[in-house]
Amino acid sequence: MYPESMRNLIKIVEKSREERLKQPMMPSFSVEEKKNLLSKFHPDFKSEKMRQLLVGPNKEEKTPHEVADLIEAYSLVNPMKYKAGKPAYSVDVLVIGGGGAGVAAALMANEAGAQVLLSTKLRLGDANTTMAQGGIQAADRPEDSPVIHYLDVIGGGSFTNIPELVRALVMDGPEVIGWLEDLGMMFDKDAQGNMIEIHGGGTSIKRMHSARDYTGGEIMKTLRDEFLNRRIPYIEFSPAIELFTDGEKCTGALLYNLETSELIPVQAKCTILATGGSGRLHIQGFPTTNHYGATADGLVIGYRAGVPFLFMDTIQYHPTGAAYPEQILGQLVTEKVRGLGAHLVNIEGKRFVRELETRDAVSAAIIRECTERNKGVVTPSGQPAVWLDSPVIDLLNGEGTVKKQLPAMWRQYIRFGIDMAKEPILTYPTQHYQNGGLKIDEFGRTPLKGLYAAGEVSGGIHGRNRLMGNSLLDILVFGRRAGRKAAEEAKTLEFGELGLNHIKKFHKELKDAGIKQERYSPMILPDYRPEHLRQRTAPIIP
Repeated sequence: MYPESMRNLIKIVEKSREERLKQPMMPSFSVEEKKNLLSKFHPDFKSEKMRQLLVGPNKEEKTPHEVADLIEAYSLVNPMKYKAGKPAYSVDVLVIGGGGAGVAAALMANEAGAQVLLSTKLRLGDANTTMAQGGIQAADRPEDSPVIHYLDVIGGGSFTNIPELVRALVMDGPEVIGWLEDLGMMFDKDAQGNMIEIHGGGTSIKRMHSARDYTGGEIMKTLRDEFLNRRIPYIEFSPAIELFTDGEKCTGALLYNLETSELIPVQAKCTILATGGSGRLHIQGFPTTNHYGATADGLVIGYRAGVPFLFMDTIQYHPTGAAYPEQILGQLVTEKVRGLGAHLVNIEGKRFVRELETRDAVSAAIIRECTERNKGVVTPSGQPAVWLDSPVIDLLNGEGTVKKQLPAMWRQYIRFGIDMAKEPILTYPTQHYQNGGLKIDEFGRTPLKGLYAAGEVSGGIHGRNRLMGNSLLDILVFGRRAGRKAAEEAKTLEFGELGLNHIKKFHKELKDAGIKQERYSPMILPDYRPEHLRQRTAPIIP
């Protein structure tokens, strides 16, 4: 429920609504306008918020301080003291991560005849996949094509994407949609059974497939059901805290059981990292849409094993994170709200940006409106915001559209006394996605033999900015590809020694760089206690 002071501001929005409905879509930014906007207002361009790495394959390249703090840290396991001994499990393919990419990889590896084990930090399906809302892109209409999709992805990424990865993404798209349907996923369809597809920001044609506004949840449910039906072995509450290597290849991983504090060495011919992103690092103090376990663990252990990063100086801030009420600060307000026609307006009730510009541009425009132009709304707690005029959706598409197309979003607000079908909502950018990550090829292979990566932990697919709906496609395309290729490669490999010599070398590099043994990583879980009560992450084996 809005306080009286904010209800007076809502009246301004309501008063301008009729006039705004007569207006055409605002013009797109020119190349120069967008460049200037991003350089001045997007968080990625704040040089003081980044630093050069002192160690590893990306030494002297910049990354956010929060990421660098985890990279320039010592292992939770002292490699001079820990000896793996007999492995608890020996498998063809070890999948680390229980979200969409990990489960898709496990399904494909299992289908290819590999002996698979999946480990996950929390429960199976506790992942950003489940929280994704708006939809999944795929060029499967006669008027569309993978070529057009390719151009949209490349343009959205500021022409920095790795072309081979984008090609794999768009070419596999239609097959992925068919695969999900075969597994039983229920997409939104019209009375004739045709897919209902809408626009996403930065797209030139409608290709967003959805299941209301819980698309990721529906995908995860479908994959999880298939995974459980196949009785693929898995371990919950057991994140990977290091990879094993034998000097030539990855040979498995060391898991840590959060419930028993047991160390679990797993030997594998091939290992797939599908550990997700880093939202819980709260880069530059931003709130996040990410689930509780998104703490960059895969980045840390992959980098220590010698796998380089791509684009780890860029983070995606979703333009519309919830700014009010405070209980849901930073939670995702899906782009589908804008795709259905909602207007972004300032305190004067005026539109100030094309709502379906690329996410980086819309985020920067909102920040500009709240800072330089001083035309944002300030909540009772001091949070800057702009209005997202959601009642426009029903006016454009018919009464009841909000509740029908955005049921999860509507329920998210109505429990706080805000009916988004009748009242506008307040939004501000929130940390949403890790644009960069570990270097992979079109099959998910990293430069380290036997090690694969899929999903948000990898980099290069989206360049410097991701378009809506391409992350759900990404996790499935590259999860499936990595699973298949890992199962194929495992047939040619023998089990290797469960060694940590690469950690010894990394520790030496840290010491040579003058980095004191005060920080340890991976983080595993975030700590939200007040600063004076927080404890430094302590080593498991000091």
